[in-house]
This record gives sequence, structure tokens and C-alpha cells, in this order.
Amino acid sequence: MRPHISEQIHPGIITIQGMLRKIDCLQLPLASRRDVESILVRQVSKEIDRALPWQWGHGRRTAAISLAIGEAAGLTADELHDLKLAALLHDIGILMLPAHLTTGNDSLEPESYIAIQNHSRLGAQLLEHFPFLREASILIAHHHERWDGSGYPYGIRGRFIPLGSRILSIADAFDAIRIPKVSNPVARNRIALRIIRVAAGTQFDPELVQALCLLQESIPGSDLVHSAMRNCFDSRLK
Repeated sequence: MRPHISEQIHPGIITIQGMLRKIDCLQLPLASRRDVESILVRQVSKEIDRALPWQWGHGRRTAAISLAIGEAAGLTADELHDLKLAALLHDIGILMLPAHLTTGNDSLEPESYIAIQNHSRLGAQLLEHFPFLREASILIAHHHERWDGSGYPYGIRGRFIPLGSRILSIADAFDAIRIPKVSNPVARNRIALRIIRVAAGTQFDPELVQALCLLQESIPGSDLVHSAMRNCFDSRLK
């Protein structure tokens, strides 16, 4: 049974559900399944961008960073594929919140923050009905859990949090950090990485944070996000 779509939920959800149903119905050989699903889900992520223009491209950037960390962590091809789908769709649950919570407004009431914390659970509940997204939906459900157990929506901690969710959490935060008055992407990434490192061991898995730091060190003077985007969407993992 599909989740009920109330009048409060963004109308873009209906369009996205239709796109996901078509992907789910495809009968694809294993050799081409990953590539086709990745390409089509990337198109779905653009629908999320249209609905949430204030974070345009966030899903694709998060996917690229997630894959870079995932490869460094030794994930299998199947695990990397599910991680990529999860990253592209990780904020879909925001569209299931009341309209006033989907605008990216930073000045919200405390009660609104509590409501927003439901978005990871709501997104997972929406996507788990599509067989090709079941593993991705688990990663989405837990991508706001914290290493120390103080996250949401379930408050699980440490290695009880799925590895893909721990990776997605770091990539999501790394891209979402805003550094006022810093326009140079390399400088911005360097500062964002410092912020992520401060939260290693509390919010984030420290070993995965170290993997991200090593990735940054491997391309000195380059934009880590741009490099990851190029590798993610121009490679065999496309």
C-alpha cells in the first residue's frame, strides 16, 4: 500500500512517485541495471531540486562525496550503488512535510525543528515500497543518527548505525555547511572539513571522517566536491 498523500505534502511527490514506479517496473538485466537506475534516479533528484530550489544540486553533490568515501571504505559495487541512490534521494522526506517547512527558512519555531526531524523517517517510508530502493531507504532512515547516539529519528549509536548511513551523514553535512564570505571552493571545503573534524567521535564516525580528510589531502589545491562529481557521474559508476 502506498503512503497517503495529504494536501499538506508537496505536489512534486506525486510526480516523483510516478517516476519511481516506472523505474521499479523496468525488467533489466543485471549488467545494465545499476547504470540505468542511477541515470533515472538522478533525473528524479532533479525533480527534488525543482521542489527545493534553495538546495539545488545538493543530492548530486552528496552522492559524489558519499561514493568517494564509500570507495575509500571498501564498499562493494552493490553497496556503492545503494549508497548512490540513497544520497540522490536522501531529502525526499522534506517534501512530505507541511509547505511552510520546505522553504529553507532558517528562522523557524522550535516546534518546526521537531517536525523537520521526521523527514528522514518519512522519506524512508515512502521509498521502501519500491523494491529497488529498499536498501537505500534504510540508509536514508538513519542518515541523521549520530555516532554518540544523540541523533534522530531512532537514537541508535556507533556501529549500530548502518555504514552507508554513517557515510551519507558526513557527505550530507560536508555539502550543506555554509561559510559566509568565502567564495573560493577550495577554501570553503578546507573550512568545512575542519568543522566536520571537530564533530568526529560525537556526530560522525571518526574513521570515516579520517577517510574524507585523506581524500582532501590526495588532491591538494583542488575542489574536492568538483573532483568527486566528475568521478561519480563520468565514470563506470554513472
